[in-house]
Amino acid sequence: MKNINKSIKGIAVLMCMASLTGCIKETFPMGSTATEEQVQLSPAATQALADGMPAAMVSVHWEDDGHCYFGYPAEMIYRDMLTGDYYHSGETGYSHFISWSRNMYMGDGYLKTQFHWNYHYLWWLLGVNQVVGAVDPEVATDQQKGLLGAALAFRALAYLDLARMYEFLPNEKFPEGKNNDGNSVLNLTVPIVTDATTPEQAANNPRATREQMLKFIESDLDAAEKYIAFQTTTNGGTMPDLACIYGLKARLYMWVEDYPKAKEFARKAIDAAKVTPLTKEAALNPVSGYNTASDFMWAMQQNSQTDAVQTGIINWTSWVSNQCTFAYTGPATNLFVVIDKRMYDRISDTDWRKLQWIGPEGSPLNDQIQSVVSLEEGPVNQLLIPYVSVKFRPGQGNSDDSNIGAATAIPVMRVEEMYFIEAEAAEHVSAGSGAALLTSFMKQYRDPNYTFTDKGFGAVEEIVFQKRVELWGEGQTFFDIKRLDMSVTRGYKGTNCTDARSCLNTNGRPAWMNVVMVRTESNNNHALEGMNNPDPSNLYTPWTE
Repeated sequence: MKNINKSIKGIAVLMCMASLTGCIKETFPMGSTATEEQVQLSPAATQALADGMPAAMVSVHWEDDGHCYFGYPAEMIYRDMLTGDYYHSGETGYSHFISWSRNMYMGDGYLKTQFHWNYHYLWWLLGVNQVVGAVDPEVATDQQKGLLGAALAFRALAYLDLARMYEFLPNEKFPEGKNNDGNSVLNLTVPIVTDATTPEQAANNPRATREQMLKFIESDLDAAEKYIAFQTTTNGGTMPDLACIYGLKARLYMWVEDYPKAKEFARKAIDAAKVTPLTKEAALNPVSGYNTASDFMWAMQQNSQTDAVQTGIINWTSWVSNQCTFAYTGPATNLFVVIDKRMYDRISDTDWRKLQWIGPEGSPLNDQIQSVVSLEEGPVNQLLIPYVSVKFRPGQGNSDDSNIGAATAIPVMRVEEMYFIEAEAAEHVSAGSGAALLTSFMKQYRDPNYTFTDKGFGAVEEIVFQKRVELWGEGQTFFDIKRLDMSVTRGYKGTNCTDARSCLNTNGRPAWMNVVMVRTESNNNHALEGMNNPDPSNLYTPWTE
């Protein structure tokens, strides 16, 4: 077996887990990200700025401080680790994400907390705001108007994620919505920083309410819908188009539980999308499955020149593939990404999506699984433990060369999500209608033998369960669990949650899904003093059998 990249060796077990803000290199005010005075740039200069928006999604940060800081894909993994569907199993000392599933070091004084804030406001939104501020639609060329529409979509994506992550919603640990300072933070999201925000405003910029954030994102998306019509290319799917604008509106209205509008825009996204749901053959292809940008509505794309790829190990593929010799996850480290056993068991054997995970020993489905792993020690079902994912493939099927294998596409938005949003929203509006839509989708695209049963939990739960299966590992499940006040249950008899400190159970939405803002922001933005979300760290006792 080939050795994993030597840079992994010797890494301290607790690295990237308990780094205090005393070690943080950048402590400038995160709120003061307003761009320079608005100017009208040449079309070429505007294009150059705009090219930085998708690039910022896959950029690496703080490489010396840990290997879990690589832009938007790291945020996707972070959110999945906060659910009960997605585990790191095996040698968890290699996992730089494990403190999130353990609900440790979640407060305002830790490097991980700062990463979320810095990434969105400094390394992503700063560049997006520069594009927005550089285009005056009154005198812009058509090309610049199209880029403005794309920039507004990127900004809406970032703020919608931020709002859903940081909005405080009641939970069993903090049922009244009050923080440790005794202040109510119920339904507060994050400060809004735009291209027009001045340093003086940024220094006293309060958390937006849910209603304020809704109006802001809605305004951006309305403008994006107007200007995106001028866009002539999506650059291989890494820039949004009209279908993505509709998809963001569908997500937005699901967040605020405006289900009629969510249903309307999910259908508009489906109708406008240039892609259809992945086929069994495309999804299970051992070389290109979930690794082809043109299969998605909106994608990130890594290539051999992407800084994350050039690190070898600090990238999406290294942390999700399970099939690489150069990666953090896989046989080389004995650290694996696995699906929850109860979730796997609930998937029908006639649903082809079940072939995206290794079954337990003796499962007849294992003979149908295709993997690119070709190590000397044996076939895939001897190298990979039960319930391990083979969903995400290394680039070109190359499991050995990180310059090739880590150069993958990563989904930002898939049309399948829109089908599930439409179904759930319809069910909220009219009982039974969403179940019918789910049945139609499943029979046509996933399981010809599918029959709707609510499993005793109700139709909405079944729709969301099938959505969780569909989007497993894509960073979306967090938002549904938080919105619907669903419990996370990792500890139960027969669980495959092998890290004891991660086997946490909640009664309703977990307190840890109200993400805490970093301390350096309140130090520089006085409106946030005393208005942070309460620290949920270590408030849950690990389950024991």
